[in-house]
Amino acid sequence: MAGGITETGEPYSAFVGLIYMFNLIVGTGALTMPKAFATAGWVVSLALISFLGFMSYMTTTFVIEAMAAANAQLRWKRREQEEIDDSDSTSEYSDDDIMGRGRSEPETKPILSVQRSGGHVDHFDIVERVEMGQMASMFFNKVGVNMFYICIIVYLYGDLAIYAAAVPISLMEVACGNHSCSTGSVKYNDTDPCWGSVTRKDAYRVFLSVFTVLLGPFTFFNAQKTKYLQILTSFMRWIAFTMMIILALIRIIKGTGEGHPPVASLYGVPNLFGVCVYSFMCQHSLPSLVTPISDKKRVGSLVLADYILILGFYVLLSFTAIFCFDSSLLHDMYTLNFTDNCDVLNNWVLRYFLGLFPVFTISTNFPIIAVTLRNNWKTLFHRDGGTYPWVVDRVVFPLITLVPPILVAFCTHNLESLVGITGSYAGTGIQYIIPAFLVFYARRHLEPVVGRDAVNKHQSPFRHAFWVWFVLLWATFCLMFVTANIILTDTRK
Repeated sequence: MAGGITETGEPYSAFVGLIYMFNLIVGTGALTMPKAFATAGWVVSLALISFLGFMSYMTTTFVIEAMAAANAQLRWKRREQEEIDDSDSTSEYSDDDIMGRGRSEPETKPILSVQRSGGHVDHFDIVERVEMGQMASMFFNKVGVNMFYICIIVYLYGDLAIYAAAVPISLMEVACGNHSCSTGSVKYNDTDPCWGSVTRKDAYRVFLSVFTVLLGPFTFFNAQKTKYLQILTSFMRWIAFTMMIILALIRIIKGTGEGHPPVASLYGVPNLFGVCVYSFMCQHSLPSLVTPISDKKRVGSLVLADYILILGFYVLLSFTAIFCFDSSLLHDMYTLNFTDNCDVLNNWVLRYFLGLFPVFTISTNFPIIAVTLRNNWKTLFHRDGGTYPWVVDRVVFPLITLVPPILVAFCTHNLESLVGITGSYAGTGIQYIIPAFLVFYARRHLEPVVGRDAVNKHQSPFRHAFWVWFVLLWATFCLMFVTANIILTDTRK
């Protein structure tokens, strides 16, 4: 994420790219969505998630357009340099004349006149992977670049705090919860006993300490997710989600569902907003997803199909949850509703599988996110030609990456609030503000280079400037609304 241009990677079909995007978006946020739906009401939730899905789709098309613009600019710079090199070796101009050409042509000579005569080249082909950090460096000024990295860093901190809390919560529920089928769903308190005099909160912190000791050291090294690990975690995710939807549907069809969610409750809207924004997040990983697609002619329609499919999946998961379980008994982590309710699932093997499902999938992602955050810190303070002392590079940066989210997880394990805050603030920046500014400045930056007649084949369907300003206005309104709600909520306490 902090890097620039990297190898594209092994190409795959557009259909495989659609699956990868689905797996990326549908993650931890989906498990917190049922509780948010139950709090905000089913009509409000359906309307808001549909609108936020549309907004996320729009900004996804913005990022894809900016990726194509970045590829065009890189291709133009490369051809411009080739022209200068050829002129330097063959022309009779003086060195001063050549230097003069090198300074002036980038501002005045359109890209279409810099290409060679050997066949047509579509300058907007997305063939090089240009990460968002590189695009920010190409289209933003220094302040904009720093703001971009700060936003990414805050979001990744929130991600790590969510992961650090979700795994110990799942382990605590499995170790301290009810798996004997003697009672139905029970809402436990942190002060309830787990092992003798050890409370559930103490058990949570023990598991968090073990989690930190086992996975924290990966922050000091490099870690990469393997292809087979992706396949395994995706397979487990599909089994778990499908199982939860089917089990909830069966209970609803039998008429034994306990859920009676409200139609609308404005009290839960701010947190639902944050959860929905977090649950549609993929913009920061689009360069890695889209660039390897071998045939990008239908990438726009496939992205639209993906968002419709994901929206339908979220609605199905959340609606079956809120009508199957009593709203007051819904857990922040939805999988936990199946581990202590034997009326829904009376097979102890499957109960343990669902209870431990977040442990397996989230634990594999934690080192990846931690290393990404560490590298973004390095990039933010990087100065050309400078290197960090060994202690700073190998100790300080990993520690400032690991310690804050672990401390947050020690202080609170309220996943709904963590996801809501992360999505509401940093998520709004990554999903709305950054894509809008990227596409706005990419268009302005490339117009004098490619000319007005050049058409970006990956241009967003929302090409009018109105949509850019609409996204920015919506983002501003959301930030003000969420902040005002937090202040008013604290005032009432």
